Amino acid sequence: MLADPMVLILMYFVLPVWLIAGFADWLCHRATHIESTTGAKESLIHLLMFAEVGIPLLAAMFLEVNALIIAVMIVAFFVHEATAMWDVRYATTARTVSPIEQHVHSFLEMIPLMGLVIVVALHWGQFLALFGAGPETARFDLTWKQQQLPVAYIAVVMIVIVLFELLPYVEEFFRGLRANAGRLVPAKARRHEPGDTATR
Repeated sequence: MLADPMVLILMYFVLPVWLIAGFADWLCHRATHIESTTGAKESLIHLLMFAEVGIPLLAAMFLEVNALIIAVMIVAFFVHEATAMWDVRYATTARTVSPIEQHVHSFLEMIPLMGLVIVVALHWGQFLALFGAGPETARFDLTWKQQQLPVAYIAVVMIVIVLFELLPYVEEFFRGLRANAGRLVPAKARRHEPGDTATR
């Protein structure tokens, strides 16, 4: 498995780029003072998107990929896209989404699709079986990978995710609550309609 170039691309290119983009997005939020503009509500949306990508990621890392896992990945991708649209719609009520942040968003939206396409290509038989085609029978069981990823790789990925993805966005959420006396939505965001900052 680890000799397959597509697996190596997933492990050492797609995932690192996603992690870098996620941290860069947090830096963009901090630069635009998210705590006093759109506040903890937008941070909750970010944490929701983190979960929408994180669940398929963990499944691909630890479970045998079959029709069920591929179906979960497909659904999660479309849910993530819908949430991303909601995120930007809300963000533009009170916060300027800079060209740099928009470019970072393009990575955060397309990297999950790139990962999904590679996983589908690696497990083409189960992808076809999901739709009743091909020679394989669709499998919908949850089983651990027979050949687990290297322990060192898993440890590094988990540490990076916690330190540079999860904790920064949790910090962002609590920073928003502190700045607005525990309210999810700051007064500035309540005064404007979606898209206001994008039309100035």
